[in-house]
Amino acid sequence: MSAKIQSIEAILVDIPTIRPHKLSMTTMGVQTMVIVRMKDSDGLEGLGEATTIGGLAYGPESPESVKLTIDTYFKPQLIGHPVTEINTLRVRLNCAARGNNLAKSAIETALLDLQGKRLGCPVSDLLGGAVHRHIPVLWTLASGDTDRDVKEALGLIETRRHRDFKLKIGSRPLMEDVRHVAAIKNALGESASVRVDVNQAWDESMAAKGMAELQAAGVDLVEQPTPMKDYAALVRLSQKFHLPILADEAVADATDLYNLAATGFSGAVALKIAKAGGPVQALKQAAVAQAAGIGLYGGTLLEGTIGTVASLHAWSTLETLHWGTEMFGPLLMKDDIVVKPLDFHDNGVGLPLGPGLGVEIDEDKLTHYRRKDK
Repeated sequence: MSAKIQSIEAILVDIPTIRPHKLSMTTMGVQTMVIVRMKDSDGLEGLGEATTIGGLAYGPESPESVKLTIDTYFKPQLIGHPVTEINTLRVRLNCAARGNNLAKSAIETALLDLQGKRLGCPVSDLLGGAVHRHIPVLWTLASGDTDRDVKEALGLIETRRHRDFKLKIGSRPLMEDVRHVAAIKNALGESASVRVDVNQAWDESMAAKGMAELQAAGVDLVEQPTPMKDYAALVRLSQKFHLPILADEAVADATDLYNLAATGFSGAVALKIAKAGGPVQALKQAAVAQAAGIGLYGGTLLEGTIGTVASLHAWSTLETLHWGTEMFGPLLMKDDIVVKPLDFHDNGVGLPLGPGLGVEIDEDKLTHYRRKDK
């Protein structure tokens, strides 16, 4: 008889970042993760994670709301059901709760981790098998200080930890941002790829001016320059410039991507398991992108190691990641809650081996960083 889900715990974990992480809508100094621990009737445990950027300043789900959703609404739908029936349980959750994809992603990840441990295989095998064991990872330069960002990038290039860089812009006047980016690109030269993330800060006319300037400066990619719902602007801008656009907040799932592609968008899409509702759902989005000729990029919501590894298992199954990934979340945090951190080297990261996700909780670290009840 198949093992059944016996318990589900959602834990808020707060870890300081190594430096302030500046976005167009907020600045982060602490990252809050929701860690899911799902145990079955055979005593095995599956791990999941739901994390967002800057709480409600970024999107409709906060860490606190994710925990409440799992504790109050998801647990009654899941407890006592067979752990192997992942598709059935996904349907149950979709019928019981609209949206809440971050919470659903944590649950799907925990179920996949459990299944991998039961079968003695990595999650990537459950998703069709890894094509890549080493996955490229860029680094975000987000201090806002040009000289500091240049120094940081040159150091990372020298140590071969990263050679691709993304700059967070959009909170300052447009030309001030452009000068900042152009100076960094000029300093790094052809030794590195420089991209920018505007985080929806520009309207279409500002984006047209900004993209013209960034294109001339040698920038390789512009992420979500306009508001998430302004699909028509993304399409027009993608057709106007040869500088590619990376659709991020505009695209949550496979349906969003289909609708954007059908209206003529060309460029790339940031796949994120949290936005899509889990690793399996993110790969459905990837299939639509591949059919539409849209480039793939492995995106992050700055997850810790558990959420990052879940993403890596999904991205490892894709033949081509045209723009690499940004799975650097664990490096942005001052500490970790897993026994063995990820191995970042040679401008990327190694895919963990072992059953399930291939990671193990450090109980002492979890206790230390777990949010205490007030």
